[in-house]
Amino acid sequence: MTLLNKKNFYGTLGLLAVFAVSFATQAAQLIPAAPKIAATSYIIMDADTGTIIAEKKGHQQFPPASLTKMMTSYVTEDELTKGNIGLNDQVLVSEKAWRTPGSRMFIKEGTQVKLELLLKGIIIQSGNDASVAMAEHIAGSETAFTSLMNQHAKILGMENTKFSNATGLPHEDHYSSPYDLALLSRAIIRDFPEHYGIYSEKYFTYNNIRQPNRNKLLWRDKTVDGLKTGHTDAAGYCLVASAKREGMRLITVVLGTKSDEARARESQKLLAYGFRFFRTHKLYEANKQLSVVKVWGGQKSQVRLGIAQALAVTIPRGQAKGLKATMDINTEVKAPVVAGQVYGTVRISLDGKEVKSVPLVALESIAEGGFFNKLWDNVMLFFIGLIG
Repeated sequence: MTLLNKKNFYGTLGLLAVFAVSFATQAAQLIPAAPKIAATSYIIMDADTGTIIAEKKGHQQFPPASLTKMMTSYVTEDELTKGNIGLNDQVLVSEKAWRTPGSRMFIKEGTQVKLELLLKGIIIQSGNDASVAMAEHIAGSETAFTSLMNQHAKILGMENTKFSNATGLPHEDHYSSPYDLALLSRAIIRDFPEHYGIYSEKYFTYNNIRQPNRNKLLWRDKTVDGLKTGHTDAAGYCLVASAKREGMRLITVVLGTKSDEARARESQKLLAYGFRFFRTHKLYEANKQLSVVKVWGGQKSQVRLGIAQALAVTIPRGQAKGLKATMDINTEVKAPVVAGQVYGTVRISLDGKEVKSVPLVALESIAEGGFFNKLWDNVMLFFIGLIG
């Protein structure tokens, strides 16, 4: 792997250089410790970068109560996206769904309910009855549905999570962590934006019963647009919230507070801290050329390199002048080249400490060249190797 020299690098990646210079005259920002939070555990995550700004017991396992329903809705939204179910499906309400205790949408046994309404009943009203009805409609039984929930949790990297039901009702083998719940929230926002608006709806009426969303922050902060509350005696009062300000989105998770009011208040503290003292900087777009490299034995002599996903970093405010970027590039690229193949790494550092690295990939495919083209390039490589 060869490191580009500084002149060549900044000629290719001038955006970051200009970006850093624009902040060079700013005074250093003092960053205080995270505020004291009256909760058993909590976390603040940047939704775009996945950066953890602050946490307490972020990877420990706790009962998630009705925060479980975020996975119930996630699985539902995934099935909708795949076309396996539809918003206009008529869902038959079983006796089990009707009898499920706890918070309710007030669906009736033996009736059929439009799936779109059930999804709102799960998200807005936190309906346990709606959650069981949805699980049975999608997978045949709640037990089979929890298998889907756990498979999705594994795919999302939720290593400290296990679901035993679709509702969050207490079960000794049912748990999650603040970090895992933040990962799930990030996936809901990223993967199914067409359904995310439901999480910000303040009221939902079904069966002539109007119920409010239990997320008090929806009334107190216009930048908050989700996600979910939860409460059991074992879990305490819990809240996963998300807000977007000036292009930056944060996710907060608080578990184990003492009251409905406390979970809202402590979440507000975390959001205020994250937005006040940190900033997300979008550095490079996806699939844009960042460099080119020689291709040996190909129909084309060069291949364009870039990144497959947009690159952003979350750092303390006022420290952008300390950002630097470098690229390690494989200079011996031989045809055939397949688009997406990795040929190096882009590294972002802050004051000399690496904060993020992403693969540098081919942005195009290049087939092998003709016989004489490959022969000549192989001869050249041989002599270059001797000189090297």
